[in-house]
Amino acid sequence: MSLNFAAISPHPPIIIPEIGTAEDLQKAAMTVQAMKKMAFAFQKAEIDTLIVISPHMLIYPDKFNICGMKKLFGSFANSGAPEIIVEANNNLDLAHEIDRQCNIGQIKSLIYDNEGEFFELDHGIMVPLYYLNSLQESSFKVVPIAYSNLSRADHFSFGEIIQGVCKKYPGRIGIISSGDLSHRLNHGSSEELKAGREFDQKLAKDLEQNNTQEILSYDEDFVDQAGECGYRSILILLGALSGLQVSPNILSHEGPFGVGYLVGNYTIPE
Repeated sequence: MSLNFAAISPHPPIIIPEIGTAEDLQKAAMTVQAMKKMAFAFQKAEIDTLIVISPHMLIYPDKFNICGMKKLFGSFANSGAPEIIVEANNNLDLAHEIDRQCNIGQIKSLIYDNEGEFFELDHGIMVPLYYLNSLQESSFKVVPIAYSNLSRADHFSFGEIIQGVCKKYPGRIGIISSGDLSHRLNHGSSEELKAGREFDQKLAKDLEQNNTQEILSYDEDFVDQAGECGYRSILILLGALSGLQVSPNILSHEGPFGVGYLVGNYTIPE
């Protein structure tokens, strides 16, 4: 089987009803509704294993970090809601196969296992999982992956390796690129504000139009000035979808708190 679900998700804890105030949730209403639509699409896809690319895992500058721990656990205690717990099991077979194929393809990666009982999930993973779990039992497995500081081409190639592994793997696999867009929509220098707003609008348009090569060629200073945390996650996702006849659907794009939130999913032919 190949990939059966692909999406882009923001990850602000403030969009979780038990955390954000009524006013917060109203301001981010477009994002909240879009997350629910994404969850519905995920439910229909009947995914067995979900790969989540998070900007908030341990990032190695020279390699991709693939979680190699079986039990995944996290809570929103840092956001004032310790009662909200997210748990899942890792698909270790899939994780190790991605790492193995990276070694064959000369893309640097490692299996992260600190010999502890649990891998602690970050909010980059927990926020999308909160919504995905809202419509079904948490029976699907999750493979957490962190991007790196390697080149854009390496991120895209890493995604291509993920696609190749998924094609041969028995089961239905999904992938989510977790990340917020510009963090400088209403604060920063005039250059940063300009870059942040232009970055968000350009990326949303290019994603909607499947302009993958354009996204790969963004000017480095332009991306840096935008102050984003989702660009490299998206590059991996685009690599994973490379060559597939996918149809992108931007479900929402807004910046109610000065940070760009984009929710999108891809229709993938069976």
